[in-house]
Amino acid sequence: MEWQSTLKGFKSYLRLERSLSGNSVNAYIHDVEKLMQFFEYRTLSISPTKVTTEHLKDFIVWINELGMMATTQARVLSGLKAFYKYLLMEDLISSDPTFLIEGPRLARKLPDTLSIYDINNLIEAIDLSKPDGQRNKAMLETLYGSGLRVSELVNLKISDLYFDIEFLKIVGKGNKERLVPMSTEAIKLITIYREQIRSLISIQPGNENYLFLNRRGTKLSRVMVFMIIKALAEKIGLNKSISPHTFRHSFATHLIEGGADLRAVQEMLGHESITTTEIYTHLDRDYLRDTIIQFHPRA
Repeated sequence: MEWQSTLKGFKSYLRLERSLSGNSVNAYIHDVEKLMQFFEYRTLSISPTKVTTEHLKDFIVWINELGMMATTQARVLSGLKAFYKYLLMEDLISSDPTFLIEGPRLARKLPDTLSIYDINNLIEAIDLSKPDGQRNKAMLETLYGSGLRVSELVNLKISDLYFDIEFLKIVGKGNKERLVPMSTEAIKLITIYREQIRSLISIQPGNENYLFLNRRGTKLSRVMVFMIIKALAEKIGLNKSISPHTFRHSFATHLIEGGADLRAVQEMLGHESITTTEIYTHLDRDYLRDTIIQFHPRA
């Protein structure tokens, strides 16, 4: 079986059965294409169904020699595992050649977080005399108050707002829906933004239901949200490398530090596995240790 026809089927599987986004699908395809490049480099004519564990071991040595970072190697291997899982499901192979392949060991990096003081300073630095100021304040309050991914924020729709019960309906990764609580402050700021700013914008067709719009009347891009946060950090002299995701990390960290149940935090973040959420318990332990050092008389 040829690589291109197999990749076409794999692409359809990722889109239709796993409901992955276009970017995620392209990343998986790119991972498999790396293996194809390896065989071309070695001038080996091997179909995808004839690949063995030994071939894959040689491939991992090759990408390591190319200087590929351990995190990138792990992602490529994850893509190949998904590809061969698909071939196994389709009965195109009888055994999975990736089964015995282990990825590089990765150091678990704790995410950067902001203190409540930093977040308050960032939000208070927004210039409300400008038309986009009220939007930005409502946007960052929602980003932090509900722990959203930036993609979830820019795709938030008016029809997803349930002010009567103080919840948002979020469509997360894999088109999975979840309900996330809203703060009363976010509700107040969104209401002001909609009534005083958004109502005056000439909205472009197809964007009527998106909550946060730019001056041209179309939904905000993820890059624009990043730029807004970066400009605010520079304005207050915050010497930290932050992004929209930093607000999400801070949301989770502050909940755990306050004693929130891990399962509840997992549900609000939309993590498929609680293992992903458990990283914030490590942050909490650091917080507890720092608290003891700072305040305990025998520390």
